[in-house]
Amino acid sequence: MNDAEGTLSISTHSSPTGLVVLRLAGELDHYTGPGFRQAVEDVLRGPGTGVVADLSALEYCDSTGITGIITAYRLAEAAGSSFAVAALSPAMTQLFRVAGLDQVLTLHPSVQEAVDASNGA
Repeated sequence: MNDAEGTLSISTHSSPTGLVVLRLAGELDHYTGPGFRQAVEDVLRGPGTGVVADLSALEYCDSTGITGIITAYRLAEAAGSSFAVAALSPAMTQLFRVAGLDQVLTLHPSVQEAVDASNGA
């Protein structure tokens, strides 16, 4: 690995309702995307009812990262689970809108709102 490669840390927290919150911090790109996909696949193998991606600490997302978000959504859908995105910074919200992700996913302002919306569905 060289120093140009991005870093991404992913922490996992379960909500009382069974949703699993994946908090991404750092950069979601070509180098870190496979780790994100693996984390989503691991969650979907568990007993949880869905995934919320907490992107509040996401600093950078390129086209590969956007593809990773779409792939995560499709994996969850195929598994009969839900996938939601929450807590995007204003810059990330704009990026996701320009990329059209707001047409596929609901962009929740906070993790709590994403959890509440998933429970109401």
